[in-house]
Amino acid sequence: MPRVYLDSCIVIYLVQAPDPIRDAVRQALDPPGGPAPQVCISALTRLECRVWPLREDATELLAEFDRFFASRELRRARLTGAVFDLATELRARYGVKTPDALHLAAAITWDCDEFWTNDQRLPRAIEERIAVRVLP
Repeated sequence: MPRVYLDSCIVIYLVQAPDPIRDAVRQALDPPGGPAPQVCISALTRLECRVWPLREDATELLAEFDRFFASRELRRARLTGAVFDLATELRARYGVKTPDALHLAAAITWDCDEFWTNDQRLPRAIEERIAVRVLP
């Protein structure tokens, strides 16, 4: 079973995007004729996804995110010292922002097969370490 790390934008698509975008991500997570990937996230993913609903007092949306993050099927990548060390290297070498560097480092450190994002700039930062899939 492939293991994929979801950037926060992909989780946001799953929870609150319009149907065509949400459906595209859901289909990628449940491919016909193939195994569904194991989904990985980190505490940073949760933090980033919950900020807007909290700021806007969108309690129903916040509850939807909390239900998503409560799923027992999610693999949670811990943000350890090793993750921060690799994130520092990625940030210094490729100039990616700190949150992106932490997400990428978590995916690499926790042996994910793919990193899913909507950011076209990120593949060049880690192309030799992990496959990057850019979704809508």
